[in-house]
Amino acid sequence: MDSEKGYRGPALETMRKFGLKVWDEVILKTEKGEFRGVILPRAETGDEHHIVLKMNIGYNVGIRAENVRSAEVVGEKVGHYKIPEKEFPYDSEKPNVTLLGTGGTIASRLDYRTGAVIPAFSPGELYGAVPELADICNIRTDKLYAVFSENMGPEQWIGTAKAIVREIENGADGIIIGHGTDTLHHTASALSFMVQNLPVPVVLVGSQRSSDRPSSDAAFNLLTAANVAANGNIAEVIVSMFGPTSDRFNLLHRGTRVRKMHSSYRSTFRTIGDVPLGMANPTEIKYFRKDYNGRRTDREVHLDAVFEEKVSLIYYYPNMKPDIVESLIDNGYKGIVIAGTGLGHVNKPLYEPLRRAIDEGIHVFMTVQTLWGYAHMYVYDTGRDLLQIGVIPAENMLPEVAYVKLGWVLGHTENREEVKDMMLTPVAGEMTAREPPNAYLIYQGEIPEVERFLKEGMM
Repeated sequence: MDSEKGYRGPALETMRKFGLKVWDEVILKTEKGEFRGVILPRAETGDEHHIVLKMNIGYNVGIRAENVRSAEVVGEKVGHYKIPEKEFPYDSEKPNVTLLGTGGTIASRLDYRTGAVIPAFSPGELYGAVPELADICNIRTDKLYAVFSENMGPEQWIGTAKAIVREIENGADGIIIGHGTDTLHHTASALSFMVQNLPVPVVLVGSQRSSDRPSSDAAFNLLTAANVAANGNIAEVIVSMFGPTSDRFNLLHRGTRVRKMHSSYRSTFRTIGDVPLGMANPTEIKYFRKDYNGRRTDREVHLDAVFEEKVSLIYYYPNMKPDIVESLIDNGYKGIVIAGTGLGHVNKPLYEPLRRAIDEGIHVFMTVQTLWGYAHMYVYDTGRDLLQIGVIPAENMLPEVAYVKLGWVLGHTENREEVKDMMLTPVAGEMTAREPPNAYLIYQGEIPEVERFLKEGMM
């Protein structure tokens, strides 16, 4: 029955006992307190023991059916799943921006019947969900993929790179790429190498919290990305996501120096070993530095979308066994990036398999799992031994960036000297000559100057 959507077992028995149905606004009294909210349909994969309420504060809570002592129906609120759609108004005076979709849900509504997120993607849906977009630019959309971000890989990177070039050549004044946040920084890195000499901004954006939640960052991130793509002067691949935990501004991160650093915070993305390019909100853009490629009026862009998939990233840990490396050799891998300890170290049992890998033509590069800092392998005996074997330090490239770059480089050549030269020649800011003094900031609580900083704000 529609009034019992998704409910079964003890939860359904309790609803029938008290005469409750889906979309009733109820007050449930339990042994743990009183709860008021709207009864939501259960997802098809939901258990049979809980009644789910959408509370007035916007969050959902599951009430175990056996704990309900009494129930009162105080109203009814019917849920609507369809994204409101209105014709996106065209303004010849505004910039033209293309939104390329890869599967992230930057503007969405949750279908509680299935638990699925319904994305808003067509221009009309986006305008219905976030009408302020029309104040910034004209929007065209192209849904390239519909995958979770963990399923983004070389095939999707190459397809996205080609789509960027096509849209720029067709006159787009800026590109937005909607993307899931988990591997957004990998895609940003890949696109930084695959699409060069950009004349307009390419802005990757996602959301940490879905649009049905009161704390969602989706609309703010999308509006800010639209502003940066339409009006910004940084003609590079950049990531635009929350700076502080509140919706005051986004930080603009270079695509090869950014990393997701928290599993759930909205302010999860951080520039590592450098400072961000700037900050922005839906109406303003402030630049922190001048060493970026500026916007141009021409349509010239260089597509270099290649990738060798037989590349691996190894995170070294104490007591790592030689068979980890040996399996890569035996399975035909052509490149290995190591995230080593300290200045770039691994244990002695790995020396011989690494020597064998290099002797058999595999290209091995060292990064540091500390993330901040450089691989300085000449300081200690371990590093010098690895240098002697033929392991190449990758300066201060982030491990994920070095992995992506090595795959891209090996898509061009397998000549040892050419690979080394391409890897150690900066293409898109993936290596820096030095880290600026303010590039390493760890905000530890209770330290007086940090507490003072936090009270004064995150600007």
